[in-house]
Amino acid sequence: MTAPVVHLWRVLKWGRTLARHGALRGIERDPNTPATVRRLARLLRFGARVPQVPAYADALQAIGPPAIKFGQSLATRPDIIGDAAAQDLLRLQDALPPVSFDIIRPAIERDLGRPISDLFASIDPVPVGAASIAQVHKGVTTDGRQVAVKVLRPGVEEEFARAIDTYEWAAAQLETMGGEFARLQPRLVIETFKRWTARELDLRREAASASELAEAMTAEPDFVVPTIDWQRTTGKVLTLEWIDGIKLSNRDGLIAAGYDTTKLAHTLVHAFLRQAIAEGFFHADLHQGNLFALPGSRIAAIDFGIMGRIDRRARVWLAEILYGLITGNYKRVAEIHFEAGYVPAHHNVAEFATALRAVGEPMRGMPVKDMSVGNMLDGLFNITRDFDMKTQPHLLLLQKTMVMVEGVATLLDPDINMWETAAPFVREWIRTELGPEAYVADNLIKDMRTLARLPQLIRNIEYHFPTPGGAPPAPPLREIPVVRVGSGWRYLAVAVLAAIAGATAAWAMLG
Repeated sequence: MTAPVVHLWRVLKWGRTLARHGALRGIERDPNTPATVRRLARLLRFGARVPQVPAYADALQAIGPPAIKFGQSLATRPDIIGDAAAQDLLRLQDALPPVSFDIIRPAIERDLGRPISDLFASIDPVPVGAASIAQVHKGVTTDGRQVAVKVLRPGVEEEFARAIDTYEWAAAQLETMGGEFARLQPRLVIETFKRWTARELDLRREAASASELAEAMTAEPDFVVPTIDWQRTTGKVLTLEWIDGIKLSNRDGLIAAGYDTTKLAHTLVHAFLRQAIAEGFFHADLHQGNLFALPGSRIAAIDFGIMGRIDRRARVWLAEILYGLITGNYKRVAEIHFEAGYVPAHHNVAEFATALRAVGEPMRGMPVKDMSVGNMLDGLFNITRDFDMKTQPHLLLLQKTMVMVEGVATLLDPDINMWETAAPFVREWIRTELGPEAYVADNLIKDMRTLARLPQLIRNIEYHFPTPGGAPPAPPLREIPVVRVGSGWRYLAVAVLAAIAGATAAWAMLG
């Protein structure tokens, strides 16, 4: 187990790196930042030559791959970090310094267990993209197919393990503070991020995700998922069909090539809604660098390392919430939040509906170009705080992806109205899923499943309620020592710095 002093040293070192690049300047100037955090931010930059323009991407790149991954998430949230910071962090998406092919080549051969010449006619030693976890090379198989070969950066697994260990420690320190930190459940958020990262570090699981998404998207022929080459795929090497298209970030190039950008925007929104609401399995990294336009105004996606999954009950709630906001039925939206347990029962439904109206009404009927997504999210965040809503980790990824999709769609068509675009799809899905026929069918299925489970339910009751003295099930989260010395103002500097520096390091994730 890593000693607390090691964790403390890491977060202070990361904080110093951020401060030297000016990345903590916003925290210093934010009036909502606690005074102790502002003082620590000033202390961390003491003696450093801080640039006039903060270099966020450079700072996170200097810290390492786990910080880069956080930065990629923050790049989708200009409402939180500002447009300038988000634009700077876009450099982290696919423009990182690559690992030399002299190191990558033996790694490929070692993992595939065969010489490259047995499987590939050629592989371009210059990568087409380099990210925090892996880099991609264009290749040609021995049977003449053009493919993309994705290879994990050597040593990245160990680096992520060390960083996430410290993230967990910092989150544990934060959670003991209670109040806002307890409501945001930082430990659970980090645990969710840990599971996502574990999937990204196993390229076979990424391949399986791509294959599953391709099957789920057969109803959306304009959304393309590349085919996996399973014979050339392992845990550290992923080979898949080469996508030859124009990145959606290149709007001028799309227009010059004759693409209908409005149609592309609508295709992207509909594809995401089908994934998130109809299928419950969605590509959660739909930034501009992972999306390409293909002939026929189709869209192809790549990089399936981060995928989200939502069960049917949560999807029904989500669809009703979206449709309620679209139609202005704020009372129903409020009721769903209480039914789902997102808002504690001691609050008033009508008051929550009024709070939702204050956020939703100003944005109805407005084009995205005239809508402040930042103000909307800020308003929603204030509502969650006022009504004691705990963070829902399974919805964090969906929220980030929705903002990401909206950003790409707006780039393609500045006049797109996300609500109007989503309404027909959501309305039809609700009718199908919540109509009378669906209600009868669902209840028949549930009753039959309940009957089939009765024997096992009885056995479970006997297991959980044995003779007095039986031990309860173990908790899902591992124990992490909490640094405590004295109480109140007597906390030593070590405990204070650990908590404050932990807050700084975890800021991105909780955003």
